[in-house]
Amino acid sequence: MSLGIPLTDAEKAKFNTLDKDTVEYLMIRYNRVNRWVIADMIRRSAYHFPDKTAMIFGDRKMTYAEMEGECNRVANALIDLGVKKYDRVAILAHNTIDHVLTWFGCCKAGAVYLAINYLLRGKDIAYCINHSESKVFIVEDALYDLVKDVLDEMPSVKTWIWSRQGAGKPPVSEKFKDFEPWYRAYPATEPDTILRIEDPVQMTYTSGTESLPKGVIISNQALMAQYMGCIVDGQYDEDDVQVNALPIYHCAQRDVFMNPVFWVGGTNILIAPDIGQILKNIADYKATMFFAPPTVWIGLLRHPDFGKYDLKSLKKCYYGASIMPVEILKEIMEKFPGSGIWNYYGQTELAPYHTVLKAKDAMRKLGSAGMGGLNMETRLEDDSFNPITQPGVPGEICGKGPHALMMYFKDPEKTEEAMKGGWFHSGDVGIMDEDRYITVADRKKDMIKTGGENVPTREVEEAIYKDPRVQEVAVIGVPHPKWVEAVTAVIVPKAGQTITEKEIIELCRKELAGFKVPKGIVFVQALPKTPTGKILKRDMRVTYKDMFEKEKA
Repeated sequence: MSLGIPLTDAEKAKFNTLDKDTVEYLMIRYNRVNRWVIADMIRRSAYHFPDKTAMIFGDRKMTYAEMEGECNRVANALIDLGVKKYDRVAILAHNTIDHVLTWFGCCKAGAVYLAINYLLRGKDIAYCINHSESKVFIVEDALYDLVKDVLDEMPSVKTWIWSRQGAGKPPVSEKFKDFEPWYRAYPATEPDTILRIEDPVQMTYTSGTESLPKGVIISNQALMAQYMGCIVDGQYDEDDVQVNALPIYHCAQRDVFMNPVFWVGGTNILIAPDIGQILKNIADYKATMFFAPPTVWIGLLRHPDFGKYDLKSLKKCYYGASIMPVEILKEIMEKFPGSGIWNYYGQTELAPYHTVLKAKDAMRKLGSAGMGGLNMETRLEDDSFNPITQPGVPGEICGKGPHALMMYFKDPEKTEEAMKGGWFHSGDVGIMDEDRYITVADRKKDMIKTGGENVPTREVEEAIYKDPRVQEVAVIGVPHPKWVEAVTAVIVPKAGQTITEKEIIELCRKELAGFKVPKGIVFVQALPKTPTGKILKRDMRVTYKDMFEKEKA
């Protein structure tokens, strides 16, 4: 950077031509002036809205001006630990201020932020830390039990830091630095770090349902393009107040909602994923926008306190992470009249949103995932990687644009496979209509093949949701001696309601082709889910894998 140092004659000569070396020189010398990276986002929001509340956590509030200074302190503290550009810094924490400051501190230091899923077991956490080669690990007090038995199994970690915003407990040993006094000892001035839009800034591990988790590396470019798309497509503005209840370790809540809201100068409320608290916080803070997967929306609508709160401030309702049943979508529209409803669809590898169904199309295209977002393109491919242009023909959903990942860390084969033909391959099956809007039919791995026929699980679920006594349903394929896989419905009835297997079968026979009608019905009190509300069909396939064993005879 220039920093007032006069140009040499050799440097002056660079201004007479444009080539790769000159461009590189200029982008470094004037980096602080013209860069476009996440590290600058809060500072620019602080310029526009210095005294506005940026985030609220419990009884603590922080303005944009305060937040910028605190993020700088964390960045300077990380740099003093020896953290260099592209080094991984991991955090295991709930939705707390410490978590948010760590994220932006990493961005300002040039480090790669890694948020750990707090539903993982100790050995799985250790795998992510070791595979990523994380040098710093920040652990929230309330989650310490998850890692206490594997501390010695993470040799890459050189510095352990303790965050006490979960339970308010002091560090358990001298092994841990205490987060708040640690970072507060450093200046609130911005660190002098060269940051480029192509720099990696974030790492996320996929769920690893069929193999070991994959480490997805995302750049500043991907996230900045994605944030801009969210702001435009989702109509965010500085007057928005958002309740962040889904875990911010997950890219959907963090990158589709929290961070773009920071960019436009809105206010983010940080809470735990409790249905009652969500309702209370929407009412207390007059929240204007809220995101949740379908399962959480169902929980809100069914909560006994739903009618007790004034929710009229909520004008923007968003869903994603999994397919919304059409009947539930209609109910949201009924319960929140005058509100817009958006559907985001995507993958971790696309930072993460790929397509969006805008509010203006919500009724016209019920159940659709919309079209590629502002900065994305979408197409369907057949099994030979040829584009499908004919409406109504199923194919794999593929996308391209600046949202896409840089790579799967240490996995060139998987990276090449995912990027084949110049498109990212999602593993999802979709159907395109005459307007090029995409409807997500199923995950490839969730598609049921029964008696030689393919059955999209969503179609069966939509039929079953037409019974008003059904609260939730998940349809899975279960091994069967005759059909190979049997269509099986796992159903949660509404409280106080009784449903029989015969009634569900009769309903499905009226709505579906014969081979799509469930051959098994299971009634349960709850479906297994991730913290973001995704239904864990893989777990149910294991649970019910033997339910047709008796039919072998």
